[in-house]
Amino acid sequence: MNDKINILVTNDDGIRASGLKALVDVLKNIGNVTVIAPEFEQSASSHSITLNKPLRVHEYGDSWFSVTGSPADCVIMAVYGLMDTRPDIVVSGINHGPNMGEDVIYSGTVAAAIEGYILGIDSMAVSVTPRDSREFGEASKISASLVRKIVQQSSDRKILLNVNIPSPKDNKLKGIEITRLGSRVYNDMIVTKKDPRGNNYYWIGGGKPGWKDEEKTDFHAVKSGFVSVTPMSISMTDYEKITELENWNFKY
Repeated sequence: MNDKINILVTNDDGIRASGLKALVDVLKNIGNVTVIAPEFEQSASSHSITLNKPLRVHEYGDSWFSVTGSPADCVIMAVYGLMDTRPDIVVSGINHGPNMGEDVIYSGTVAAAIEGYILGIDSMAVSVTPRDSREFGEASKISASLVRKIVQQSSDRKILLNVNIPSPKDNKLKGIEITRLGSRVYNDMIVTKKDPRGNNYYWIGGGKPGWKDEEKTDFHAVKSGFVSVTPMSISMTDYEKITELENWNFKY
């Protein structure tokens, strides 16, 4: 393993997150780590990019920086502004809570990895379950082993991985399973309340979502005690629909 590998670490939980620190503590043993993370929590910020206001950077020393923007902003700032050397890999996490199924669309953690991938860099998002987990030691070791494997398998076609790690608190992890994204089942998405003046206000995401219990999905793997590793692509073209729409005989 080349100890001069340059690793960019970011997240969406913010520069002070415990998962970020645990990840860096392990990754610094296998490469040169630069941390560029949001100044404040950016959970569910998706792939937002700050265009209408300036970004501020705070340097903490020892290659640690915070940015007053989104996780995607952090990766852009790293590649084009703050890092002297282009990173060999982007690792986003460790997120406090899972990012599985359709949730990857909303996830700032996954968005940071996607931004790295867009910029032509091998990238990986890492999350742990449950959301209130405070144990990141095992997840950090698993992340480091995956980084080693990604670098060893380096090729012209870059890789984008979404990794979800169940808590080993109750049961020993059973291994790693290569999966596809599963599908959430949402219930009671909107919670309606009344303020002291009798006016309605709303919370999005009030009900606890379930998921379709299908084999080879990230949900099924994590429930079964496996680390879920899902290779992702950013292509959103529905190629099967192209043929169907060509037969619709559109006219204007």
